[in-house]
Amino acid sequence: MNELQNMDIKYLHGVGPKRAELLAKQLDIRSYYDLLYYFPFRYIDRSTIHRICDLDGELPYIQLRGKFVVFTPQGQGAKRRINALFSDGTGTIECVWFNRVKQIQDAYHTGVEYVIFGKPTLFKGVYSIAHPEVDVYNPQKMTAGVRGMYNLTETLRNRAFSQRTMQQLIDNLLSANVVQRLADPLPEKLMLRHRLMPLHEALVNIHQPASIDALQRAQFRLKYDELFMLQLNILKYASTRNAKFKGLVFNKVGNYFNRFYSECLPFPLTGAQKRVIKEIRKDMGSGRQMNRLLQGDVGSGKTLVALMCMLLALDNDYQAAIMAPTEILATQHFETISSMVEPLGIKCALLTGSTRKKLRETIHEQLLSGELQIIVGTHALLEDVVQFYNLGLVIIDEQHRFGVAQRARLWTKNSTPPHVLVMTATPIPRTLAMTVYGDLDVSVIDELPPGRKPVETVLRTDQSREAMYRFVGSQLAQGRQAYFVYPLIQENEKLDLHDLEQGYQTICETFPSYKVCFVHGKMKPAEKDWQMQLFVSNQAQIMVATTVIEVGVNVPNASIMVIENAERFGLSQLHQLRGRVGRGASQSFCILMSKHQLAKETKHRLMVMTETNDGFVVAEEDMKLRGPGDMEGTQQSGIAFDLHIANLAKDGQIVQLARDDAREIIDADPSLALPEHLMLNERLHDLFDRKIDWSFIS
Repeated sequence: MNELQNMDIKYLHGVGPKRAELLAKQLDIRSYYDLLYYFPFRYIDRSTIHRICDLDGELPYIQLRGKFVVFTPQGQGAKRRINALFSDGTGTIECVWFNRVKQIQDAYHTGVEYVIFGKPTLFKGVYSIAHPEVDVYNPQKMTAGVRGMYNLTETLRNRAFSQRTMQQLIDNLLSANVVQRLADPLPEKLMLRHRLMPLHEALVNIHQPASIDALQRAQFRLKYDELFMLQLNILKYASTRNAKFKGLVFNKVGNYFNRFYSECLPFPLTGAQKRVIKEIRKDMGSGRQMNRLLQGDVGSGKTLVALMCMLLALDNDYQAAIMAPTEILATQHFETISSMVEPLGIKCALLTGSTRKKLRETIHEQLLSGELQIIVGTHALLEDVVQFYNLGLVIIDEQHRFGVAQRARLWTKNSTPPHVLVMTATPIPRTLAMTVYGDLDVSVIDELPPGRKPVETVLRTDQSREAMYRFVGSQLAQGRQAYFVYPLIQENEKLDLHDLEQGYQTICETFPSYKVCFVHGKMKPAEKDWQMQLFVSNQAQIMVATTVIEVGVNVPNASIMVIENAERFGLSQLHQLRGRVGRGASQSFCILMSKHQLAKETKHRLMVMTETNDGFVVAEEDMKLRGPGDMEGTQQSGIAFDLHIANLAKDGQIVQLARDDAREIIDADPSLALPEHLMLNERLHDLFDRKIDWSFIS
């Protein structure tokens, strides 16, 4: 692969310096390798000639044979274009070019038989094709079979760089005989086990399929390659980390844990919580550093599990820290934890950006002396001045909100790196967790505490707004509280959306008997906290907010969540917002308000919310609709790779297959030093070498 990566694309026949600069800037194609791995995004059949009279709007691309009847230049200057009428004897279709008008006029003529190819659009009953590909009809040179279509930018199209240009460059690359010289890095046993197409054949057939069957085999091979290398890299890093870093050994379950379990538990642990605590105890007593991801839906009891794990650290004479992304969430954790451990005489403190200087200095001293056993905080915990006597366990809540480099600083807080437990209430689809968090062991709390009723979710349009207000009023009359969530703070003339400022006035007028508070992201922290406190203490019965309440508000008495313009939110975000209600014993409701007219996909997305409360089902659907890179948090949390052909949402079986094979190889040869694995190791370095090595960071 190195040979191809070192071959500058400008030396390929048909490229040259100017086109090379364009390809680099627009498509990040700089070498022969980059072009070879720039795969088509779809395939079309060029063996069929369609008839204009048969067009029905369903075909994305068509090929027609006929003659131009007339060319008509229109407009002046920058608005100049040329229209043409094309006929195949069964009907006519318009062709239009907005660029290179003079060249088009000189190149194509009436009365000559051509084959045109492009994407038809229907406007006011007339079909047209913008910038069609045009070839003089020649039966001997007719393009046939399956042909790849490549993603091109508007700039490339404006510079006369078409699908045909790209295909010609691919032709030149494949005929240069460089692909045939590529060594295949996969061990022979994997090739035989899965009957994989050889690499050079797969690369030819992905661009120029010999048949549909050959294309499918090429796609499978290249998807498998991508996912296998990804999993191999993750598991190799995890193996190296486990070998390099010995863990603190927590071999005692002592007084703090046992007393809390027997005297202080607010409610009995669920089976899922017990299972997860056992998994974490086993990790922390194994002699290797724990790096575990704890997934659990909103309200599943993650904080209680985290606290019991911290008590294990305290029983073994270590300190524990829990880090949250916002002051509100950190304060909530501190209040919950400190009230629970108060009967045990455990000393804990809260450290945030708002902590006063004198108190901050006291906290620093007590952490260093070991007097302070549990610290709850925000990014403030990462500061160099924060030093510990003996830090044994770090818990990171909603970890996708922290950058990798920030999390790395926690490792410097003890000479032996502390155990790390990462928590998230954003359910992550299995294939995504296996990849983004693939070097972490995963625990899932998949059971809600007893007495919790699933939130009833309904979809309503603006036409039923009055009925919605009446229903909210009936709940408020029973002593409940309600949230109204808006996508915008202020009115935006370009967007026809409800906004918080107007919504606040409307809610105050609609519910004059109740106090209304409001929060949004542009408020100062102190003002936001004060407004939140009004709601938490039930001095205010209605909270009007933007999505800032997505994380960090726990009000068991709130039983109604109204989300305005729900169509503007992603599924995972809607699920997080819904998780703000349903925290008490009363039946709770989530009302999704939307426009009456919705696109089919949008309506499907919202209906998913009404059909299930299972966060993992919601997350799987979200990934299918939006793709893994757009999932809540995944950009920050570690998709540090580009998938050229595989899709984590659609290729789950291949992910599992690749994971199992990678695990088998790493178990047998952790450093990939055996002769049959040397090319694999080399390929891993080609793909994943980074200037900064974050491989030892959870």
